[in-house]
Amino acid sequence: MIDSPSVQVRALPRRGVARTLAEDVRDGLGAARKYLPSKYFYDARGSELFDRICATPEYYPTRTENRLLERHAGEIIARATPASILELGAGSAAKTEHLFQACEYAGRRCVYQPLDVDGQMIRQAGARLVGRFRWLEVDGWAGDFVDAAGRLPPGARPRMIVFLGGTLGNFDEHQAPALLRALRSSLSGGDWFLLGVDRVKDPAVLDAAYNDAAGVTAAFNLNILRVINRKLGADFDPAGFAHHAFFDIDKRRIEMHLRSLRKQRATIPGVLPEVHFGVGESILTEISRKFTGPDLEALLRGAGLSPVVHYEAPGAYYSLLLCRPAVSPA
Repeated sequence: MIDSPSVQVRALPRRGVARTLAEDVRDGLGAARKYLPSKYFYDARGSELFDRICATPEYYPTRTENRLLERHAGEIIARATPASILELGAGSAAKTEHLFQACEYAGRRCVYQPLDVDGQMIRQAGARLVGRFRWLEVDGWAGDFVDAAGRLPPGARPRMIVFLGGTLGNFDEHQAPALLRALRSSLSGGDWFLLGVDRVKDPAVLDAAYNDAAGVTAAFNLNILRVINRKLGADFDPAGFAHHAFFDIDKRRIEMHLRSLRKQRATIPGVLPEVHFGVGESILTEISRKFTGPDLEALLRGAGLSPVVHYEAPGAYYSLLLCRPAVSPA
């Protein structure tokens, strides 16, 4: 689908292993400890709520990462000299704009390839970007970047893959290395990988970031039930659940849950005839792992990626790592 001469958004072909919402809901809510994949937060309403989360005073990651990009985008573009920038989970692309500004200052041109589950979000972001950077071509893809990680859409070389927002932390200790290895397989010798990750810090700061006073994160968490109701014809009562988020010190991760406020049941036609909840029983909807410096070094090198520059926020609050593929992948 072509929306303008400079903005194109296409559906990402399924690779034969991508799971459907129905399959994930069946397996997750049928498990002994119920869970739902966090990617289903992001319908149009979920994307809007996440943007509001990023503006809350408690949620530091977006502001911190944005400052790092603003400060170092020129050096990143000078090192990587990308002909194309592919961004995983692009969303509104607000922070990525610093990279295009740096390209413009340097007299460079590149193609932007945003990849996100929300095609409409890509269209809106693309239209905004080409309105500012008239030279920019947007080759957008709507789909699941996890499914596509090992076979990304083709792009001009050298390419820079951009993975921001601390999203790597949403993958557990088995999933994250597998994802990075798949991404590494899509990189050639002249390509680059830019990763943004959150760091371990005072648990009080972390807890506050996921429990904002305005309740925006709570609304975002509950939205996943509305997605299931709308797309699968389920009858969840979001008012019967409460947002619950906390930092697990031992696992070094935030966990977000929906906790049942009463004994209740829901039906999901054609998926699960009945799902029962006891009082206080919860659905794990998201994890957000926080990393130490050694964690990051080991994780990247284990996936065949060599960190070249580590841009670190004051107090080691957040990290941007510019990496190249290792000569011999691990």
